[in-house]
Amino acid sequence: MWEAVVQPFADFGFMRRALLGCAAISVGATPVGVFLMLRRMSLTGDAMACAILPGAAVGYLVAGLSLGAMTIGGLVAGMTVALLAGFVSRATVLREDASLAAFYLISLALGVLIVSIRGSNVDLMHVLFGTVLALDDAALILLCSIASVSVLTLAALFRALVLECADPQFLRSVSGLSAMTHFTFLALVVLNLVGGFHALGTLMAVGIMILPAAAARFWAAQIGSLIAVAVGIALIACVGGLLLSYHFSLPSGPAIILGAGLVYAISVVLGPVGSLAARVAVRRHLEA
Repeated sequence: MWEAVVQPFADFGFMRRALLGCAAISVGATPVGVFLMLRRMSLTGDAMACAILPGAAVGYLVAGLSLGAMTIGGLVAGMTVALLAGFVSRATVLREDASLAAFYLISLALGVLIVSIRGSNVDLMHVLFGTVLALDDAALILLCSIASVSVLTLAALFRALVLECADPQFLRSVSGLSAMTHFTFLALVVLNLVGGFHALGTLMAVGIMILPAAAARFWAAQIGSLIAVAVGIALIACVGGLLLSYHFSLPSGPAIILGAGLVYAISVVLGPVGSLAARVAVRRHLEA
């Protein structure tokens, strides 16, 4: 057990850095994913993940694989797409989900095109799927800083976010914080996706945000418990994915997300809250 689970992290610095980076992403991004799920905006996270790709690609085009340039580019692109999608949905007959889907497709195609103009297939794979095993000190500082900002901001806006999940119309009627809460939350989504992009890539970053939150829904009912369980599931998926990558030479990012997907599948079947097994148990109890 020691050789299989602990020794890879004890012997190799790159494994410890990868674990720390994944832990920071789990603590920062997964609670945001819980609120995305509760607000029925899970697919918004996927759209925003691809929205950062053109900005990161422009940063790559200007400065190569530069942490600062790609981070700034991703933030600018993500916030621009969020604002444009909101503007289109409010100024036209198009709904917000449709406008986000349109910008998502345009952003994905534009980002891949920009990277392909200058880079190689290796560079494109790095941008799309990340290199969690190659995180350096600067990337770890960025990830930990984003996690800290996310936790503090969520703590400050917790009541407003909970109320917006339960009854957004009521929040708009009794408080002027509704718009500020909404756009601050979208900024947190973009910020965590940009951070996750450096480790897991644009296509995988949203997985660690949404899958643990969806799995936690089958194990807890209260929001605080949902967040705690989701973070725990994310950490388990990160450790398991990194170990699978180490022992079987698998791509680390997809291994982590597939680990989270496995926990989700188990939760759908066996979780105590609303799962298939729980509903069968309730049906048998009523029939008895």
